[in-house]
Amino acid sequence: MLRPRLIPVLLLQNSGLVKSEKFKFHRYLGDPINAVKIFNDLKADELVFLDINASRENRCIPIEFVKKVGEEANMPFAVGGGINKISQIRDLVKAGAEKVIINNFAFKRPEFIKMAAETFGSSTIVVCLDVKKKFLGKIQTWVFNGKEPTGFDPVEFSQMMEEYGAGEIIIQSIENDGLMSGYDIDLLKRISEKLSIPIIALGGAGSLNDMCRVYKEANIFGLAAGSMFVYHGERKGILINYPTKDEYKEIFFK
Repeated sequence: MLRPRLIPVLLLQNSGLVKSEKFKFHRYLGDPINAVKIFNDLKADELVFLDINASRENRCIPIEFVKKVGEEANMPFAVGGGINKISQIRDLVKAGAEKVIINNFAFKRPEFIKMAAETFGSSTIVVCLDVKKKFLGKIQTWVFNGKEPTGFDPVEFSQMMEEYGAGEIIIQSIENDGLMSGYDIDLLKRISEKLSIPIIALGGAGSLNDMCRVYKEANIFGLAAGSMFVYHGERKGILINYPTKDEYKEIFFK
């Protein structure tokens, strides 16, 4: 069985590192480049950076920031936020990003994913789906930080993105974001059963046990989290952290 990847997801807002709950209540955590240095020392598998204001402000995640990360990071990293042009992807990859993450524009122009995958290869293109229930309980995908419904079912849209050439799909639960109470395993199972490309689970992880459950029950090898890697203890003191090899082996391979 493949080794699962543990992926810290870092949110950027006004050049700072923040953390949210249900896509709201953003708490400032500190300097993102300092976090990269710490994750270097802790030997993280890879990192994800998402500029949460970029689409709303009609811009791309800053190239200069990505260059700084590229100069500092010892691990692969992916970036997202406001990406809607082939030229932007080219600049981001040149700046050091291994992958780019596309959210809003994948729904606005799904054919852009096909164009991007044909230009850069599927392994470079990641599509992120933000998912929550509507008032009547039907689950669907949302854009603009969970404020606008797309009308797309997450399973059907994931399948479309695979057909269009996406190399990975991030499934992010808005309702579980920041709560550290576990992933939406039922949804992840439903999507995992329909796709052959890798899935990254995001939203709700509070422990390695939460991650191990998704790994074993939903057959998902990309296990991402925000709060789990930046908080410590019940009071959520700010502490960049990452499991040791021994902790990893104890949970996943016992």
